[in-house]
Amino acid sequence: MSKCKILWYVLGMYIKVRVVAGAKKEIVIKRTEDHFDIAVKEKAERNMANRKVAELIAEEFNVPFGKVRITSGHKSPGKIISIDI
Repeated sequence: MSKCKILWYVLGMYIKVRVVAGAKKEIVIKRTEDHFDIAVKEKAERNMANRKVAELIAEEFNVPFGKVRITSGHKSPGKIISIDI
């Protein structure tokens, strides 16, 4: 394993998120340590739902918004999000 990968595992983490956009209520359900189900009021237009998901994850892990990044799944309900700790 390269030094870069070892450093990444120490300084950050990946989580899996299942998103429902356009819901009536905002809900964050923690299924396991690295799996969340999230419902947001924002529609899946102009990246509004993705931004809100990133804000909720940052709030959940008590990190700044800039430390949260959607790694894959920008246009799908299943997303992988990386968090720099």
